[in-house]
Amino acid sequence: MTRRFFTFTFLILTFVSVGYAQAAKPTTTAAEQNALVTEFEVNGLKVLIKRRPSAQTVVGGLFIRGGARNLTDKNAGIENLMLNAAIEAGKNSPRQTVRRELSRAGSGISAAASNDYSAVSLVTTRPSFDRLWGIFADVIMNPAFAKEDVDRVRAQIATGLREREISPDGALQASLDRVVYSGHPYANEVTGTSETIKNITVEDLRAYHQKVMQTSQLLLVFVGDLDAEAMKTRIAETFGKLPRGNYKEQSYPALDFSKPTVDIVSRTNLPTNYIEGVFDAPSLSNPDYYAMRVSIAILQALVYQQVRVARQLSYAPGAEIDNFAANTANISVTANDANQAVAVMMQQIEFLRTRTIPEEAISEVAGNFLITYYLGQETSAAQVGELARYELIGGGWRNSSLFLDKIREVRAKDVQRVSNKYMRNIRFVVVGNPAAVNKEVFLDSGGN
Repeated sequence: MTRRFFTFTFLILTFVSVGYAQAAKPTTTAAEQNALVTEFEVNGLKVLIKRRPSAQTVVGGLFIRGGARNLTDKNAGIENLMLNAAIEAGKNSPRQTVRRELSRAGSGISAAASNDYSAVSLVTTRPSFDRLWGIFADVIMNPAFAKEDVDRVRAQIATGLREREISPDGALQASLDRVVYSGHPYANEVTGTSETIKNITVEDLRAYHQKVMQTSQLLLVFVGDLDAEAMKTRIAETFGKLPRGNYKEQSYPALDFSKPTVDIVSRTNLPTNYIEGVFDAPSLSNPDYYAMRVSIAILQALVYQQVRVARQLSYAPGAEIDNFAANTANISVTANDANQAVAVMMQQIEFLRTRTIPEEAISEVAGNFLITYYLGQETSAAQVGELARYELIGGGWRNSSLFLDKIREVRAKDVQRVSNKYMRNIRFVVVGNPAAVNKEVFLDSGGN
């Protein structure tokens, strides 16, 4: 075993040693977790209710399937604008009533769009839930779409879009999206563009709302101290009255990672270069996902040690995996010496491809990972998100309870296998000084 191998093992064991024993065993089994969830349908609307006895909060959301698939290059952002304008007021819930009731209850209704689905969420206390349910249902089912509300929300979204392109991080992400998603449904910006947002009318929003508000395209998830039978009655009186429709789920095509690329956005006035390289990754429904999560956690520890600690090339190098149906992972860094930073990160990927990580280090990484998972699942909001994500893109909500077991099953050979399979043909974008980038370094690091 080489000195570097010993160093790696020490790094991993140190990185995860605190609190590992706390996560050694799950507090509940998968079967016990699943038993807390009641699944039923109301006129084609799938509903998941997770009971949390004595919980003081109730959190839930109505999810719209489809995401970027629902859009075109002409109406990109319409779903996001529609939902954020809708929650301003309903036909039976004027804007001032909505704001007053939410403020009085210390509660919130919000909307967001992602590549795979959109959602309107409600966060409230259990005593306020019965009163606010009516407002939640009204703004979603019967939005007022007052012109002043639409124009105000449109202006807020437009401001966010302009600021995204101005900041280096925003420009980096926007450029990556254009490069990686070219020719893919994800190329339809779910938050829109300045041009598409400007051209969407109130009539367009009404027509789009009518199109997507069909129960076959929706999912309702709530977590709290709720009775499932009572919720079934409540839903039948509201969302259950929506038309059923005939929405059919479609799978996304694979993204193009057939060769490495590097694109440079010139920003010579920046003090450093912003760099991100994106590569293929298994989706939540793919059995490789769990080994890839462990691999990325190890990669993060390695690039931190070698780029920041050992060489002081950057303050915050990173490695992450996303959670999309057509999924990606990435390495990122801000550095004056872009070439050396990228070369060092690629050396860590090569290390994962060619060396067998000690099993004890894999177990320790998984243990630390599980601590983070437990902490992340302490809130009702996190549990709503997890149930919805697995139901919509992860092969079914029951798989969410298998996460811990699947992580523990990962072995060293799995880490090496997925590193070889997915960490290749990296597509880089650099925002910074073109003179600081030797493209051959980035392309040679592509992993062909």
